Amino acid sequence: MENDLRAALIAWLRADPALAAINTIEEEAPLSASPPWLGIAASASIDWGSKDRTGRETRIALELESRTDLAGADKPLLGAIEKRVLALPPFQAGFEIASIRFLRSRSEARDDNLRGALLEFRFRLFAPVTE
Repeated sequence: MENDLRAALIAWLRADPALAAINTIEEEAPLSASPPWLGIAASASIDWGSKDRTGRETRIALELESRTDLAGADKPLLGAIEKRVLALPPFQAGFEIASIRFLRSRSEARDDNLRGALLEFRFRLFAPVTE
């Protein structure tokens, strides 16, 4: 389910016109891309479900790298990313989303006028119902 979620999330983010200012949105940090770019920095899953359905709790951290020396310059873009992630439709190929929750964020100044921001989310997923 984790890999299916990662793929669905990246496709969902790429399809958002509000994120058109991002040069590339990839499953991993791109090897060579001009900022701003967005990628999955980390993901991990643990067992989660109900008596009659198998599930996973998956945490995904998204990293946005941009070029600015202003701490608040990425605020609109980070807000658009958060809004889009939380709007991921619940019924997907390979899993069903029970809930999505924003967990935490972190921002830092980097060398060469770069700025990094991390957004972490928790997804609770059910495996598809089989008959």
